[in-house]
Order: sequence, then structure tokens, then C-alpha cells
Amino acid sequence: MKLQQLKYVIKVAESGSLTAAAERLFIAQPSLSKAVSELEREMDITIFTRSRTGVVPTEEGMRFLSRARQVVEQAELLESEYKGTDRPRRVFGISTQHYAFVVNAFVSLVREFDQNRYEFSLRETSTAGIIDDVRVQRSELGVLYRCDFNGNVITNAVKSADLHFEPLFCASPHVFVSRDNPLAARPSVTLADLAPYPRLSYDQGIRNSLYFAEELHIAEAVDKSIVVTDRATLFNLVIGLNGYTISSGILSEDLNGSQIVSIPLESSEHMELGYVKRADRPLSSIAERYLQLLRDYVREYQSEQGV
Repeated sequence: MKLQQLKYVIKVAESGSLTAAAERLFIAQPSLSKAVSELEREMDITIFTRSRTGVVPTEEGMRFLSRARQVVEQAELLESEYKGTDRPRRVFGISTQHYAFVVNAFVSLVREFDQNRYEFSLRETSTAGIIDDVRVQRSELGVLYRCDFNGNVITNAVKSADLHFEPLFCASPHVFVSRDNPLAARPSVTLADLAPYPRLSYDQGIRNSLYFAEELHIAEAVDKSIVVTDRATLFNLVIGLNGYTISSGILSEDLNGSQIVSIPLESSEHMELGYVKRADRPLSSIAERYLQLLRDYVREYQSEQGV
């Protein structure tokens, strides 16, 4: 097995076809196909299911690709840190559900290292993706939440990945709506109040599960439902379609503007926000500093809101 072969299969997975991947890699398609087949034969697995419309990773292939990305990224980090450089980079990665407070703390962290060489990454992704990223060390931290509904499933998933969940803070559920929404002026809302409006939620990918959803009360049946993949699109639809989403209630005008407001949701549920980390190693000094900035931001926001 060669590092180049791992890079090849990763590019094939990203491209969705051998032909498109070959074009991006600037090699002949038969050569790429041969390299992939040789790797599958050597590893005794089938990484891709091939068809006339392209290629799709098998379940075993997805696990292999996850490991392959880890190997390639670690190799790239070694090169960037030691090959032709005069001092090491500061490296830190975090994967998270779609929370503005995570981004705010990340911005503060990057600003602190503005005069140094660094390689930081912030990935807003699915719940399963967060757990995988931390498990394979693509990210050092993962931020997600637990509640009564999903608590057992999330705890078991984290434990099965040899990770540890550490609570950060608890938040009462809130609804994000447009400032122009008829509900915006209310002191609180119920699920019945929200029934006429589209519910917006985040896509959880191929491992979709109600227990992995980012939103509370996702199991409640609604007449109008829209699934999106990124925070900017969700907020655009909250404004454009008078939709709503259920979250922690912590907003950032710096990132999200002033057109979104947060309203308490009358609910017996609560959100336990926390981070996951590898259970077998301590956090780096950068990760510890990030968590301090995150706690400081949340504490300041809650103080301003009188929470």
C-alpha cells in the first residue's frame, strides 16, 4: 500500500467517478482504475461499488476511506511541519454541530495566533461526522449536544468510538425565527404555535437518525419540513420563508446579522452542550485555550441575556 494510492481513492470518493477523478489528478483513467483495483486486492476489500453512473463507497469502503484520510492528513502535516520550514506550525482542528458560539470562540482563538504560523480547521458537519472526525484524529475536539430523547444513543455512540463526552453548559430550547415573523414579539412559543411554519433542520447524511438530529423535538410530526446542509442557507430560509429552527438560543449578530431573533420554546426538554475528545490522550494547550474562550463567550452571552 502506498500513500499515493490512498490519495487516489480519496479523490475518487470526492469526485464520484473514476473519470472525473483521473481528470483532477491529471492521470489516465485506466491507470487510476488499475491503482484502485490493486489497492482493493491488496487490502482484500471492495472500496467502491461501480456502475455506469459512477462509483459509491461501500460500507467497508467508507471505514477504509476514513482511515485513509487520517493517514494522508497526518502525512501532509508532517511535510508542512518539517519539510523546508524554519519553525513548527500550530495545528488544531474542531468539528461541530451548527452553533454560532463555536465559531465566535474559534475566531478569538485564531486572532490570538495571528502572528504565528498555524494550521487550524473548523468543520460544521453531521453528528456522526463529528464523532468520526475525533475518533480518527481529524479533529481534536467535537462539539455536540445531548438531551433526554437522544442521551442514551449519543452516549453509547461516543463510548463505542473510544471517546469521552465532557459537558460545557445546559441551555433551554429556543426557536430562531425572522424578526418579521408574527411570533417574533412573543415572550415564548409552543410547538402548536409553530405548526403553520416550515421547520428547518440539518441534514445528517447517509447515517441519518432521529437520535443524531441537531434539533430538539425532531420526532414531532410537522406538515412543512425543509432539510439543509449549512447554517447560512438555514438562516436565509428562516428569513425568506418565515421558517424556524430549534436550537440553544445563543445567537451572534456579528455572524448572523440582526434579522434573526431567539424565542424561548415551552418544552420539558433541555440541551446539554458538550465536547467529545479521545479518551486515551490529554488535550493540547491550544484545545484547552479554545475551550476557555468558548466558555467565556457563552458565559458573557448568558449574562447579557440575564440567563
